[in-house]
Amino acid sequence: MVCCFGQRRKRDVVKNPKLIKGVSDHNSRPDQPSSSAANAARASLDSGTQQDPSKPTQCFTYRELATATNNFRLESMIGRGGFGSVFKGMLEFPPGQFKNVAVKKLDTTSHQGDKEFLVEVLMLSLLRHEHLVTLFGYCAEGDQRLLVYEYMPLGSVEDHIHGYGSVEEVLDLSTRMQIALGSAKGLAYLHNVAQPPVIYRDLKTANILLDHGYKPKLSDFGLAKFGPSGDMSHVSTRVMGTHGYCAPEYASTGKLTMKSDIYSFGVVMLELITGRKPIGDSCLGARRLLVNWALPLFREQDIRKIADPMLSIESHYYMEEAVGRALELAYMCLREDANARPTVKEVVVALDNIVRFIARKKKKEIIGYGRGVEMEKKGAVAVSSPNETTRMLSVKEIEVEVEEEEDLERERAVADAKNWAETMRALRRQSNETPKPTP
Repeated sequence: MVCCFGQRRKRDVVKNPKLIKGVSDHNSRPDQPSSSAANAARASLDSGTQQDPSKPTQCFTYRELATATNNFRLESMIGRGGFGSVFKGMLEFPPGQFKNVAVKKLDTTSHQGDKEFLVEVLMLSLLRHEHLVTLFGYCAEGDQRLLVYEYMPLGSVEDHIHGYGSVEEVLDLSTRMQIALGSAKGLAYLHNVAQPPVIYRDLKTANILLDHGYKPKLSDFGLAKFGPSGDMSHVSTRVMGTHGYCAPEYASTGKLTMKSDIYSFGVVMLELITGRKPIGDSCLGARRLLVNWALPLFREQDIRKIADPMLSIESHYYMEEAVGRALELAYMCLREDANARPTVKEVVVALDNIVRFIARKKKKEIIGYGRGVEMEKKGAVAVSSPNETTRMLSVKEIEVEVEEEEDLERERAVADAKNWAETMRALRRQSNETPKPTP
């Protein structure tokens, strides 16, 4: 008999309190095979399904997903993770509408994969945000566990930064910072809007997927946990996550807080800025960790040595300053003292300022170029390209925008100076230290 957490093709929205209790039970016993939690979650999914077109978490059959992915053949595989493989497929749902989907097929031999499946279905049934990947549905037949997501056409940030797969286009600094901003907004939703709050616990470039226009979406919530409640300051749990991204206090004590995610975000920022992997060659010793490699260079303000050579920061007059601002934010996130790290709300504000700073400087470059074209015309030098007229028209519009933002720029400069002073004081206090390597 086919069992798929209830009736086939029934749309559900998780609003049953028992469902939330099921996840809470799972979170409270992280080191044990939580069969009671799994049973509670399954029962809740079965009994709590109801019609709600706004959150259509749908149950699919194994046959449907096998057909959609060409029977899970190797040529359909688009990724491989710790708990299973991801395949690209095409599904018809609702009837008459065909969608590209990503189907994660969890390893049947992994008990942890089964737990990840339950948590991910529960979490993504409760969470909806433009910077979180959408879960379309799931399947559980026998020992098969599959998850169906929206398909992200541009792959992961890891693919682009580290040149994996067929990715060839180099992301410029503006795009990288916009990716960071969107990711921070997704994290802010988890920390500040979701009820109860959620600690992501596995923030890394491989889990930031890119939609059209490089719009980032956080994915893979199998390790996510509900945050501390009431007077509790942290959640105690077995250390999990990815080496190179774990906060030192979490790695050493198992105490998980929202600030653990902030540390991981700091590592992601360093990857975006440097183009380096979080863990390098073993011959580098302690500096094989990206954090340990970059910190001394940051203290020396050797921005050009830190920055990804593919960014060509010397080609634009403002790039070094922009990279410097991004590095300051990264190292605020990477502070040894978790309480000294910024909140995700503060991270969003800082990144928004960086993105705006880059946009303003780009506009000024265009103005300078446009004025050069205008002087060329006044000097009776023929310019036949029709694009030059377009540039001149846009220059007038851009000049107005830039003038309106000059006052805001001065205010931001004062705020940046204060942040810079605070960062340098913290670095001086840690002048003889380096961030502790994660185990």
